[in-house]
Order: sequence, then structure tokens, then C-alpha cells
Amino acid sequence: MTEELRRRTVALITGLSGAGRSSVLRVLEDLGWETIDTPPLAVIETLLAAADRTTPLAIGLDSRRGRLDAAAAAALVERARADEGLDLTVVFLTADEETLLRRYTETRRRHPMAEQGGVLEGVQRERALFAPLEAIADVVLDTSEMPLPDLRAQVEARFARPDDSTLWIGVVSFSFARGLPREADLVFDVRFLRNPYYQAQLKPLTGLHPSVADYVAGDPDFAAFYGRMTGLLFPLLPRYVREGKKYLTIAIGCTGGRHRSVMVADRLGSDLRERGWRVSVAHRDIRTAPDTARADGGTAAQVTNGP
Repeated sequence: MTEELRRRTVALITGLSGAGRSSVLRVLEDLGWETIDTPPLAVIETLLAAADRTTPLAIGLDSRRGRLDAAAAAALVERARADEGLDLTVVFLTADEETLLRRYTETRRRHPMAEQGGVLEGVQRERALFAPLEAIADVVLDTSEMPLPDLRAQVEARFARPDDSTLWIGVVSFSFARGLPREADLVFDVRFLRNPYYQAQLKPLTGLHPSVADYVAGDPDFAAFYGRMTGLLFPLLPRYVREGKKYLTIAIGCTGGRHRSVMVADRLGSDLRERGWRVSVAHRDIRTAPDTARADGGTAAQVTNGP
């Protein structure tokens, strides 16, 4: 039996109430995972020690069970990562306060950590409580502007069990000021390209707008850089497949994560799809832009997905 077969795939799904944890668990259940929601920490230890290594396991962890000891949960994660028989991924779901307030208002549910029914207070207390878990998460998904179909696509891209010949590719744009994406396998820095931020008519737009895309592509060094980047990437992908890699994350970063990195990531995603790869494109920091309006009048999506 190979090492890969001996290791049990486990995902710990946690994060802020209202950010989509239950939705992620349902997607994993649809994918054939065994899912268990909100067991006590002691029970999680027992589940991880179980002999069954054939079925992937997803465990939900939230604040509903009284005073969750997040430090103890983080310690449990570190012990699990040290277990050579486990392949553990920690997924942390988050959203901004405005989004969480709106979701709780729409559902008229009481926040599990709200005293006297104050949703904002509950959100703030829970965010502080879960800080140790967010700090050690392998994947952080901000669902503030992520529709449910896009969240499902992100989860399927990372956790579906396709045949051995299939490689899922995630392309993510980001701001260096807000840190590298934890899940990145390859990182490209495009801060050398001319910056639309300093053009008054382009500053409020994003890299998804044709005017911004044309401006970035018009940089004298863009074509040579993009050709060399793809010339490096495209021959590597079949090698990753032959090595049995199932998911590859390519991160494209710039200063603010709103213009250059978004444009390059979007173009790379399109080019990969044209070559038949299964691709998910996410723009992690695009919503920090003052205006994310697209040319078609719609809103710039945080996540786009291909077949």
C-alpha cells in the first residue's frame, strides 16, 4: 500500500458564524466525504485516531458549544499535522462585519456569541476568539462577496477526487501589503509593471475593466514577461500531473491587489482554460478598491470559474 493510500484525508472547516461553514460541509458531503459538525474537541481526537483511512473526513468547528478553547483547538491541529497518517487541511471561513450583520438580519437568527441579542458584539467577540485558528489555517476564504455557486466551485476545485489525469489549478491575485496567500505553490510578483493606480481615470476601476487591462498590457515589458511566465508554467503542468499532484495554486501579486495582479491572473486563467485545464480564478483583495464596477455595469466578481 502506498504512502498516499495510508494517509487519511481530513479537512477541519471552521470560521465565523454566518461565513459559510455549513455550506462548505454540505458541498463536501455531496462529494462523498464523511462529515461531522461541531463535535467536542475530545471527540475530534478520537475521530482522527480512527483506523478507517479510506473515506475522507470533514469536521466542522464553530462557537456553538459554549466557550470554545481556540488555543486548545489550535494545539489539536498541530498534533494532527505531526501525524504521518493524516493529511489535514484547515479551512477558515470569514467575512466582513457588514456582510455578517446583513446575513443575520435577513435570517433573523441570534448570533451564538451575542449577549443580549447584539449581532455586532457577537461577531467581534467571535473574531477575536477564532484568531488562533485563522492564524494557522491552510486556506482562508472570504465569502463577503462570494455567491454560493462560487464558494461551491472553490471547494470542489480543492477537494474533489478526480481521476489521476486531472489537475485543478487555482489562480489567485493578491496584495503584497496583505500578505502572501497561504495556499500558494507558485508566486509571481508583477509590481514592476506600470501602475494604473496613478491614473486618475483608472484608479477607481480594477484589473477586470478593459481600460485597466489595456493599460497594463501596454507596458513595454508586459508581453515579454507574460510570454516567459507562461513559457515556464505551461510545460510544468503535465509534469505535476505525472507526479500525482491534484491541486496547484498560482498566486499573482501587486501592491494593492486591485489592478495589475487582477489583470494578469484573469488573463492567465483564460489562457489555461483555452488549453483545457480546469481552473478557478480568485481575486482575494479586489474588493478593497473604491469602485469595483465593471464596464458592463455589473460588479467585479471575486471568484470566476471555468469548466
